[in-house]
Amino acid sequence: MKALEILISDKDSKQYNLLNKKSIKFPEFVEKINLEFARKSLLRCNEIAKEVGLSEMTLDEINAEIQMVRDAKNNN
Repeated sequence: MKALEILISDKDSKQYNLLNKKSIKFPEFVEKINLEFARKSLLRCNEIAKEVGLSEMTLDEINAEIQMVRDAKNNN
């Protein structure tokens, strides 16, 4: 097994919940980073939905949109 030293700021250490860790296994580190990317992506998706009005759609409107796409796909 190889060891790799990574310097991380106090802010990032706190953000990724690494404040009291002396070492971390690589898969756990990757998972923490992936979760943060996913969180940021979800927040950005919510911002975009608000900007273009999708966040105001009702469940019936969403289902109608889905059905239109399915119908178009089946007609091709």
